[in-house]
Amino acid sequence: MRTAYRQQLDEFAHDLIILCDVTKDCLTKATDALLRTSLASAESALSNADQLEEVRIRCESQAVGLLALETPVARDLRQVVSSIYIVEDFTRMGALAIHIANSVRRRYPDPVVPPEMQGFIKEMARLVCEMTDSIRQILIDPNPDVALDMTTNDDAVDDLHVHIMRTLTTRPWPHGTRAAVDLALLSRFYERYADHTVNVAARIVYLATGLQPEEYLRKREHERIEEDVEKRWAELERQFRNSSKDN
Repeated sequence: MRTAYRQQLDEFAHDLIILCDVTKDCLTKATDALLRTSLASAESALSNADQLEEVRIRCESQAVGLLALETPVARDLRQVVSSIYIVEDFTRMGALAIHIANSVRRRYPDPVVPPEMQGFIKEMARLVCEMTDSIRQILIDPNPDVALDMTTNDDAVDDLHVHIMRTLTTRPWPHGTRAAVDLALLSRFYERYADHTVNVAARIVYLATGLQPEEYLRKREHERIEEDVEKRWAELERQFRNSSKDN
């Protein structure tokens, strides 16, 4: 019975990786469509919507089955509950990628992003793709320390979003209101996508440790302090032994 249950958990975990891959593929194609004004790439990104929905429904069904038909405890329960939230975050990430692709299709054949702003969008896309790759890795190997490092890229995405918004609101803007609204929305889509990857990372910290990220950080800092104290005591003991030998 437990073997079958473990197999169900493994299938659920595998579907999360599939959902991550489809989400990133959708974002990559949407970004390519945005930067090259490619209708073909936009349509390709939008074609992922059905697969995203299919995997989401399958994950939700698996979660209900695992909770209703079995009695998961401890880490298994954390895995199921955390995975339910992760599915929701991936679903929203996929929806954001779809919004980006739709913006290209809606404005085609006109470009959505003015040439002088494309570099900022390209950098935001690079950062969030790196964050998605990191999420995939820690889904395979849940490492809380790697998960916590996600905030570095998230801060960089936030900084780019702030810069774009300042450019739109505090400097002369020669491209009209429509372009300003489009750019503000696109920047927000990438910024929210990054936030959801951080949410997923937080779920994985909880899955691996049973602690929220803030609690795990406090625990890690406490352990570091204790380790430093032990090292200092060991050094003092060594010095004392050497001094005793000399005498």
